[in-house]
Amino acid sequence: MNRGRIILNGLAETARLGSIIGASVAGGDLIYLDGDLGAGKTTLTKSIADGLGISPSSVTSPTFTLVHEYTGGRIPLYHFDLYRLIGGHDLDNLGFDEYLGDESGAIVVEWAAKAADRLPSDALSMHIKTDINQAVVRTLEVTTGGLASARLLERIMRLYGC
Repeated sequence: MNRGRIILNGLAETARLGSIIGASVAGGDLIYLDGDLGAGKTTLTKSIADGLGISPSSVTSPTFTLVHEYTGGRIPLYHFDLYRLIGGHDLDNLGFDEYLGDESGAIVVEWAAKAADRLPSDALSMHIKTDINQAVVRTLEVTTGGLASARLLERIMRLYGC
């Protein structure tokens, strides 16, 4: 398991990192995003879509539908928002296992901690924290859960310049 920290000073840096993540993901990759309301999970997802060649303006938080599928880029992006879930067992109703079986696309899960007991461990997990003194500063605590996510993090860091 790899751990790291990335400091993002403003929306431009967040967008740059998200685009690099999008350019780095491969089919079957999993990305988990956690953090307080308004921390930037959906903003980061929009930038990931942009890096995949998907219009970021088409990306919205799937809070009420729980999952959105975005196609038209290099690979599909499956965007889950688990905010409204009561527990991990609710994933069964979303067909999450079918998306996991579709290795052609990448999966981003917002509020992943709500179903941590049911999600695969080999994922790139990013916990986004805001700086209460500087509203635009974000700290990402990044953790990998296995070989595939460690390789994804390597590709991201190579492009990001860390």
